[in-house]
Amino acid sequence: MIIGVVGKANVGKSTFFKSATLADVEIANYPFATIKPNSGVGYVRVKCVCKEFDAQCNPREGFCKEGMRFVPINLIDVAGLVPGAHEGKGMGNQFLDDIRQADVLIHVIDVSGSTNDKGEPVNAGTHDPAEDIKFLEVEIDLWYLGILKKGWEKFARQIMQEKQKVEPALAKQLSGLNVKEDHVVEAIKKLGLNVEKPAEWTEDELLALSSELRKKTKPMVVACNKIDIPVGVENFKRLKTEFPDHMLVACSAESELALREAAKHELIKYLPGDTSFSISQGDKLSDKQKAALSFIQKNLLDVHGSTGVQEVLDKAVFELLGYIAIYPGGVNKLEDQHGNVLPDCFLMPKKTTALDFAYRLHTDFGDKFIRAIDVKTKMTVGKDHALKNRDVVEIVSDR
Repeated sequence: MIIGVVGKANVGKSTFFKSATLADVEIANYPFATIKPNSGVGYVRVKCVCKEFDAQCNPREGFCKEGMRFVPINLIDVAGLVPGAHEGKGMGNQFLDDIRQADVLIHVIDVSGSTNDKGEPVNAGTHDPAEDIKFLEVEIDLWYLGILKKGWEKFARQIMQEKQKVEPALAKQLSGLNVKEDHVVEAIKKLGLNVEKPAEWTEDELLALSSELRKKTKPMVVACNKIDIPVGVENFKRLKTEFPDHMLVACSAESELALREAAKHELIKYLPGDTSFSISQGDKLSDKQKAALSFIQKNLLDVHGSTGVQEVLDKAVFELLGYIAIYPGGVNKLEDQHGNVLPDCFLMPKKTTALDFAYRLHTDFGDKFIRAIDVKTKMTVGKDHALKNRDVVEIVSDR
């Protein structure tokens, strides 16, 4: 799974990326500070099962603190987008090629309206962030349309002449965008397109189809960054009304970065996603730092419940993609051969079965699957049993 951090230039994308990963990336107040995509590891937050077994887990990857398991995910921070990107303007070609591999997108916008459409700083409140939401979706839709239309007339005529099904043929043509046949079927049905005569589909219908396929293959959560600037709060309320079908999260990447850096240096105790923090070494903080921390608590954590960064990651993975967290374990033994308790936690697609999970652990487990055991209930389940979030599963296979 790859999460793409996208958006217009100079809206805080790299700050968001760094706050989520603590990776060493360039952060600058000018367009295209990010030329090549940065890649790093972020974490989604899961209530750990270890406490249910009265144990302390030892993660092989990620970490567990205060009963919260942080499971690693891959993030890429790509070059800023400008209008006309689908035509190659700005860093358009590279941007679109970079997001091709992403399973879900985090669209970072400047909700305070202090960055214009070219990614240049302007006075807060003078740019409408609603335009940023619209333009990025339009650019990706037009990119999809460009790929869809390559050889379209010949393709559509051939489908009709040979009386082929258009859905699998289209899915094959767009496989590079992670388009599946069921995506095409659902989109065509929603739009009411005539599957018998694809050559008669209009330009508007092709664009609508491209947009539907983009929504299915590149689901998006909008990180409304710079919510700490007063006008941002009003803009956020308006955007929630204007875009009721969008997932919008109030966010301050700069505040999250400050908290994570302070926690890294053990100046405060803070867990990403928490509603508060505690100062552990106040004597090492300057008055300016104390004032900044107080501002974050009063204006962000107390008002919005968090800085929004962790919430964005969690929503992208668990709500948009519908992934679930599954632990391998044994009814009689939760430790691995090295004595580590519940060392692994896997993020799995929704509708994952016991057999799917067996194959995720090892091909031999899947090939020689006998049964699975729900470790919490100690109930035996079959290969088609659908797993649930935070299940602990033992796989029994033939040797």
